[in-house]
Amino acid sequence: MGGIGEDGKRPGLRETAGETPPEGQLSEDAVQVFRWVSNQGPCDATTLGSALGMPESCAASAVATLIELLLLRHLPGNPGQLVAVAPDAALAALVAPKEAGLRRQLAEIDRLRAELTLLTPFYAEGRRQCQGRTPLTEITDLKTVVGMITEATMRCRKEVRTCHPGGGRSPALLEQAFVRDRDMLRRGVRMRTLYQHTARYHLPTQEYARRMTDEGAEIRTLSELFGRMVAFDAETVFIPHQDDLDAAIVIQEPSTVTYLCATFDHAWSLADPYHPAWTESSARDEVKQAIVRLLAEGMKDEMVARRLGMSLRTCRKHIAKIMEQLGAASRFQAGYLARVQSSGPASAAAGGT
Repeated sequence: MGGIGEDGKRPGLRETAGETPPEGQLSEDAVQVFRWVSNQGPCDATTLGSALGMPESCAASAVATLIELLLLRHLPGNPGQLVAVAPDAALAALVAPKEAGLRRQLAEIDRLRAELTLLTPFYAEGRRQCQGRTPLTEITDLKTVVGMITEATMRCRKEVRTCHPGGGRSPALLEQAFVRDRDMLRRGVRMRTLYQHTARYHLPTQEYARRMTDEGAEIRTLSELFGRMVAFDAETVFIPHQDDLDAAIVIQEPSTVTYLCATFDHAWSLADPYHPAWTESSARDEVKQAIVRLLAEGMKDEMVARRLGMSLRTCRKHIAKIMEQLGAASRFQAGYLARVQSSGPASAAAGGT
């Protein structure tokens, strides 16, 4: 028989190991009832409590637990009598359905593993092929560049973003672009194009912009742009080669493409809608402000003209007019004076000390 603990109680199965029995497991009362019935043989369920010296409610709860665990059963034809069941038999009856369920789950896991493993070679081969495709390709032949852009144009289904720094393009290039771009627009492709403000007074660009906007294109301008690029469906981007005007870099690496498209979108949010007539517009003022800022940074006329997409002659006309208006003796002084004046009287006073 089991020993008695220091508190006068018999230790339960879990308590023997120094653990508190979790809810739903065998309690001390259940162990005591099972031991009693095993020793006594068939017992009257109603007298178990008094025979064991425990409250009837505790005895009834213990009996219910043992019946649920198949460790006690009622005698056939005499439900008032209880008999003990071999724990091994009860265990087999309880565990067999669960084991069967586990076997079914394991079989399903094995089936899935076998089926999906069949796809592993295909994935590995695809990865090898992807690694063989360079995400950044240098194209040095102009005809190949034009052919790849034409092919990308034909494949484009959602949106094309184009950024064209500099002044207006030649009429021949604009006509080629119009035919190609019009076909995209009529397929439902969204087209957004960025020019610099100086393109507003280029007559061929004005005509191209009018025809394209009539077809549904969107065109905006900024005083300065981040660089030349064409992006198709946010998947493929063409940018110019830094050393060869007839060459291009084709980018298909997802992170780089996403970054370039985000840069375009940011510039687009700052740009003004294209309007050919801009003599007194804010765009013209922005160009003047950009000239002043670049002069203040110490840039030479050639660099200023290139940054703002205008001819050197036009740039120098703007600079001369700005210097005359400000009474400046040098380009750098013109930039400084314009910056002081735009800052207000306080800055001007500070600048004179």
